[in-house]
Amino acid sequence: MQADRSSTTRFPVPVDAALRAAGWLPGRWDIRQAEIWADTLREHTSPAGHRHAVFPAAVEVWAEFGSLHITAQGPGRALAPSALHLDPMHGLHMARTLADLGRALGTEVCPLGLEPDTHTLVAIDTEGRVYALDHTGDWYLGPTADQALATLLTGIPPVRLTAG
Repeated sequence: MQADRSSTTRFPVPVDAALRAAGWLPGRWDIRQAEIWADTLREHTSPAGHRHAVFPAAVEVWAEFGSLHITAQGPGRALAPSALHLDPMHGLHMARTLADLGRALGTEVCPLGLEPDTHTLVAIDTEGRVYALDHTGDWYLGPTADQALATLLTGIPPVRLTAG
């Protein structure tokens, strides 16, 4: 008799549990909503003329995880785990800030969502690397959205971005 395998090996158990509790399932893909967000960001221009970069790495994360309100399902490892709302509209008015970060990193950066408890903006670059921007600085969350989710939802300390 085969055991029922309801979890995935893609994410650590607490991350998988948090994602599923938020409504995510393997194969979730809402490209229609992702395209609406992409169009909205592309059409937005800040009063100073700054515009958003939109690229496939961001659209793919929005399609799979967009609109989810994710809450950690346990204690954090080294830090309190973060809650997360994956909706790029949280970064709509941050085009200049994201462009500045992208310039410093030598890439383009696009919003993914927000940590609502701290008002930390979460963003992704063209290679799929994920960052957090808050009042204390800019942080590297991981080389992929999956790793960034693990960092945020399990309380792994992010790496502070520094000049040089």
